[in-house]
Amino acid sequence: MDIINMDRSSRDGKKIFAEVKSSGPKLVPFAISMCLYFGLWLPVSSPSWFSALLKCLPALCLALFVLARGFSAGRNRPYSRKILVGLLLSFVGDIFLNWADQGFFDHGVLSFGLAHVCYTLALGIRPLVPWLALPLLLASGGTLALLWPCLPSTAAGPLAVYSAVLALMSWRAVARWWRPPPGGARGSPSAALGAVLFIVSDIMLARDRFCSPLPHGRLAVMSTYYLAQMLIAISVLDQADPDSLWKQN
Repeated sequence: MDIINMDRSSRDGKKIFAEVKSSGPKLVPFAISMCLYFGLWLPVSSPSWFSALLKCLPALCLALFVLARGFSAGRNRPYSRKILVGLLLSFVGDIFLNWADQGFFDHGVLSFGLAHVCYTLALGIRPLVPWLALPLLLASGGTLALLWPCLPSTAAGPLAVYSAVLALMSWRAVARWWRPPPGGARGSPSAALGAVLFIVSDIMLARDRFCSPLPHGRLAVMSTYYLAQMLIAISVLDQADPDSLWKQN
């Protein structure tokens, strides 16, 4: 069994690499926008519309990538449409979080929560694989419990709801990869890995913002966040089923 799982992991790793390589030219704007963000590295203490543009530009480039690659003939357009809306909501969330210290943190959390709802709708509800939900819920709930004493009372409730939505999305992504749905639809290793990276990124963000600053915290948070979004975006390349997965399942 271990040999089978190792072989599958190797194949999935090669598949993700092949997807990124084949889509390389259309991912160039995303790569350039990331280089601009990390290269200019504007201070978060002085937010501006220019810094907001730099922060949210990678999500917009990924949305354009989905428009270019996710709606081609033979691909699952309902899946791509929901991923596209999720990326656009993430774009809005990045703008709000640029002014998080000016009272827009909850707005950003709401935007990203809605983005995860869109991703969940794209991924579908079957197959359930309920046991896979347990480790993700434990990771999300356990981290929230550890962070709880640090959280301001106004942020605790929204973050608890957001954590549950993120865990739900991650469960559906991993379950869909673990056991692809029937009817020709495909599970995507890139979506599964992207969902898990989203959890890692948000854990670091919460720890860095509310508890104690992490060494190179902003770099760690933003690099894992952009990578997670890219992996979720390229999952549209896996979809060949023309029917809506949510309705089908």
